Amino acid sequence: MSALDTPRVRFAPSPTGKLHVGNVRTALLNWLFARKNGGTFILRIDDTDLERSTKAYEDGLREDLTWLGLTWDETFSQSDRFDSYKAAAEKLKKDGILYPCYETADELDRQRKLQRVQGKPPVYNRHALSLSDEDRQKLESEGRQAHWRFKLSGNPVTWKDVVRGEQTIETDSISDPVLIRADGSFLYTLPSVVDDIDAKITHVIRGEDHVTNSGAQIEIFQALSDHLPNFAHMPLLVGADGKGLSKRLGSLSMGELRDQYIEPLAICSLLGKIGTSDPIEARPSMSVLIEEFSFEKVGRAPARFDEEELLLINGRLLHETPYVDVKDRLDALNVAGGEALWLAVRSNVEKLSDAKDWSETLFGTAAGKIEGEDKAFCAQAADLMPETVNQDSWGPWLTSVKTETGRKGKGLFMPLRRALTGMDHGPEMGPLLALMGSERAKARLNGEAG
Repeated sequence: MSALDTPRVRFAPSPTGKLHVGNVRTALLNWLFARKNGGTFILRIDDTDLERSTKAYEDGLREDLTWLGLTWDETFSQSDRFDSYKAAAEKLKKDGILYPCYETADELDRQRKLQRVQGKPPVYNRHALSLSDEDRQKLESEGRQAHWRFKLSGNPVTWKDVVRGEQTIETDSISDPVLIRADGSFLYTLPSVVDDIDAKITHVIRGEDHVTNSGAQIEIFQALSDHLPNFAHMPLLVGADGKGLSKRLGSLSMGELRDQYIEPLAICSLLGKIGTSDPIEARPSMSVLIEEFSFEKVGRAPARFDEEELLLINGRLLHETPYVDVKDRLDALNVAGGEALWLAVRSNVEKLSDAKDWSETLFGTAAGKIEGEDKAFCAQAADLMPETVNQDSWGPWLTSVKTETGRKGKGLFMPLRRALTGMDHGPEMGPLLALMGSERAKARLNGEAG
C-alpha cells in the first residue's frame, strides 16, 4: 500500500449507551486494518442527538476502548460541527436535491400500507416534489414543519466492496432518505458523509446491514465532493445459536465483561477471528492480531459470538500469563500467596477472580469434605504429615500414607484432595500443600476448620 493509499478509518459510536461486543467488533476491525497498513484510526463521537447523548457515556466508551487497547490517533465530536452540516444542507438545497416534505408519520404509514396492498414496494412517492410554493406556504401556515429528503437519482449505484465484491443498489427501489427532521435536527446520514469527506476517510468498515444505506450515501458523497471512500461491509454478529444478540447486549457490554474479569485480549482475540478463516484461539498480543489481519480472510456467513468460547480463550490466555503481568490486579483482589500461588493455580483458572477463590481455599479457615468411611483414613494421614512441608513433600507423604493404609489409586488420592481443598479437582497438590502449610493441612484432615 503506497503513501497515497495509507488508510484513514473511523469508529463512530453514539454516546447514548454502553459499548458492547457488536460495536467493539466494528472498532477492532477498523483499528486492526489501520495498524496493519500504517494508517490513522479516528474516534468520532456521533453526538448529534443532544437529548440522549451524555458525557458519562462518552467517558465510558473512551475508557472501554482504552482498556481494550484500541487507542485512537485523532478524535472529534459531531456536536462541534453543526455549521459544516448546515452548509452542506444548503448546498444540496441550492442544487435542488434536498427538498422539503410535510407528511406526518401517520400519513407516511398509511401510504406504505396502501402500497403493500397494491403489491408495490413501500417507497416514498415523492408527492412533496409536486407541491407549489403556495401549497408549501399553506401547509406551513397550518403549523406543519418540513422534514428534508435527499432526491436519489433512480439509477443503479455500483461499487466494489472490499469484503462482498461488486455491489449494486437500485436507487429507484428505496425511498429518498430523510436527512433533516422536522425539528431541524440531523439524522445520521448527512453528518456522517460530511465528516467522512472532511476527515478524508479512505475506508468505511461496518456491518452488512448498511449495504443498502451505502447506495444512498454514495450519491450524497458525489453530490457534495469528489471524495468517495472504499466500503467494507462485514458479516453481522450473532449468538452461538445463530440468533441476533440485541436482547443480550446489555450483559455483553465492556463494563459487564470487565466486572466478570474477562481479559481485554481475550475479547479482541475472539472478535478479531470469528467470521474469518483463521482458527479461533487466544492470541498472545495485539501485535499478532494486527499481523494476521486481512479482509481476504473474512467470510460471508454471520460471525458467531459464543460466550463459552470467550471463557475458554480467557482461560488459555491466563494459563500463559506471568505473575508480573497480573501482580497489581491480584493485589487489588486481596489474593494472598503471591507468585507461588499464581504459578500453582493459573493453569486451573478461567478468570482472574478464580485466583481469589483458590487463595481463600488455601488460606481461609474451612473444614474439608470427608466422607464417613474416610474419617479414620484421613486422621491416619494427618498423623503421617511432616511438621514442615514444601512443594516436594506431597509425593513422599502420599507414598507413606499408601504404605501404612494399603489404599491406592483414587481411593488414596481423592479423599485427601477433598479433605484439604473441598474439591474433586484442581491444580497439582504439591504446590497447594506447600502454600497451605502442615498445621492447616493436619487440621483439615482431622475434620477441623483450618
